[in-house]
Amino acid sequence: MNFDENEPQSVREERFAAERAERRKARKAASLDLRGAHLGAAVVTIALVLLGWYGKPVALGIVSGVFLLWFAAALAWAHADGDHGRHALQRAYKVTFGWGDGF
Repeated sequence: MNFDENEPQSVREERFAAERAERRKARKAASLDLRGAHLGAAVVTIALVLLGWYGKPVALGIVSGVFLLWFAAALAWAHADGDHGRHALQRAYKVTFGWGDGF
């Protein structure tokens, strides 16, 4: 998003809008690698099962609530960004549990 300082504002806004639309189109066309997200979801599931198994309902509620709110916020963000349906769910899933790529 470089711009010439002598460029009229309306031309600059049109060019920026075209660049944003091009990036959005490329992002939607690209497939998402969800292997790390699957690993992150598995770690969270194991942690929640262990919290339930050892009788820690408060911690179980807090941890599951945090991940639920994070997923809901990521889904709202993906929807506001113009994604709908399965791709929005995949993006939210990747944002919520994608930290599993670090393992």
